[in-house]
Amino acid sequence: MASIMKFTSFALKNLFSKPVTKNYPAEEREYPARARGSLQCKIEDCIFCGMCQRKCPSGAITVDRKARQWSIDRMGCVQCENCVNHCPKSCLKMDVHYSEPDYNKVVTTLEGPPVAPKPELTPEKIAELKAAAAAKKAAAAKAKE
Repeated sequence: MASIMKFTSFALKNLFSKPVTKNYPAEEREYPARARGSLQCKIEDCIFCGMCQRKCPSGAITVDRKARQWSIDRMGCVQCENCVNHCPKSCLKMDVHYSEPDYNKVVTTLEGPPVAPKPELTPEKIAELKAAAAAKKAAAAKAKE
């Protein structure tokens, strides 16, 4: 009998109080400062070294240096922040907002900016560079005298 009275008082108190839960889609949740959400990459700063791929324990990140592509399997990422801590250029960060739930497997692929082609060395350019180096060497020898 005592347990029924205890439950009744608890039920009446909750019946007339404000709900504890939030109406999620309508009200945005406030995340704590150190919450781990989804991984974001600032592709402009990435040097495609592959360190994040090597340090990812779940193998969710793939880096293709030749094609200059960075990919992440969102369903495979365990949000451990290990890749963020080992990135030499600090181009990775954990965003506090989670990605939208989906039935399909999501793989995000980012492409880096194209690299400017290196100028080709023609025989004329090589001769020009050799002449400039010889002139510099002669000027240094003359200044030494």
